[in-house]
Amino acid sequence: MKIEKKVLDMSLAGIFTAIIIAMSVVPFLGYIPLGFMNATIIHVPVIIGAIILGPKYGAYLGLVFGVTSLVKATIAPGVTSFVFSPFVTIGGYSGNMWSAVIAIVPRVCIGIVAYFVYKLIMKAAHGIKGSQTVALWVAGIAGAMTNTLLVMNGIYIFFGQSYAAASNKAVEHIYDVILGIILGFGIPEAIVAGILTTAITKVLFKIMKDNG
Repeated sequence: MKIEKKVLDMSLAGIFTAIIIAMSVVPFLGYIPLGFMNATIIHVPVIIGAIILGPKYGAYLGLVFGVTSLVKATIAPGVTSFVFSPFVTIGGYSGNMWSAVIAIVPRVCIGIVAYFVYKLIMKAAHGIKGSQTVALWVAGIAGAMTNTLLVMNGIYIFFGQSYAAASNKAVEHIYDVILGIILGFGIPEAIVAGILTTAITKVLFKIMKDNG
């Protein structure tokens, strides 16, 4: 039974990996171009995979997301892609090792945070009707906001001046821009992630339960 579960988990991880890669390469499926950056929903399969398979697989799926982000920034760069790839120079502004950190580390954290938020709420609300729905919704939001907050604050800390110049913003107001992105795009992304995580994960849980 333990071997069968391990094989099932590895198979599901493979499926989630394929979904993440497909979303990263198919135009408008995982990334929505905004000119100076991209909005994304690729964190959703990372969150769902983490909740179903556990934090280790969640971290792995986040790593896949992060690597695809770095690769995309490298081969199809936008005006601020240097913050996600150490191999990109745009308008005299170059990425460095912190670019790889920003592209990968926040994404690894997505699944870990989402998993433990889900488990914490389920434990705290044990037996309460509707607790799973709430736990999934909050976990989806938490995972998405982990990505947004870590990425955008990482950009501010490590690339504040160059990011401001590349996006034609005044340096002294760059955190206002960062905050605007967090509020204007990060929160809607998180709400969508909460809805999708709840709907899809409940269906997957039911399928897994029905199949033993």
